[in-house]
Amino acid sequence: MRPAVFLDRDGTLIEERGYLSKLEDIALFADTPAALRRLREAGFALVVVTNQAGIARGYFDEAFVQKAHRCLAEMLAAEGIVIDGYYYCPHHPDGVVPEYSRACRCRKPAPGMVEQAARDLGLDIDRSFVIGDKWLDVELATNAGARGILVRTGYGAGDEQRPEQSTASAIVDTILDAANEIVRQAAQTTQPLHD
Repeated sequence: MRPAVFLDRDGTLIEERGYLSKLEDIALFADTPAALRRLREAGFALVVVTNQAGIARGYFDEAFVQKAHRCLAEMLAAEGIVIDGYYYCPHHPDGVVPEYSRACRCRKPAPGMVEQAARDLGLDIDRSFVIGDKWLDVELATNAGARGILVRTGYGAGDEQRPEQSTASAIVDTILDAANEIVRQAAQTTQPLHD
């Protein structure tokens, strides 16, 4: 089994837009392609895991999220990058759309999306990482048994000031810094990345 990097979407891979609801608002951070290439070359699977409470709140539907992921996949493919899987949670306990208004095991920081991806893609969570711009991404890593890295993009600079920072394996400025840190940390482990 290979390790993965589980990637938050908004504020980590792409610019934060609040509740993204228009495809034309999708914009990669400038160093996202280089970061993902670095991780892929190091032998990591790349998996997007994103809370999409806007579905439960009635701001957009699942079809829009799927279109957004196809659009993101096309943007990354133009840079020679393939994401192994896209996972999203449509739920929120305070949602207004009845079928999505509930607590669940897939909403970050619960580990459901990571566990599902591990089953679907044959991933080794113990050797995996989570990159995100919120403490809930770092908490997701802890809950799943991976290592979490907080990036200061998106909400990260504000979240950094909260006391949970001791649970992160690193706090860095950008996704490229996170990729370099992951490769560095992985090199210190005794198991090779490539199976």
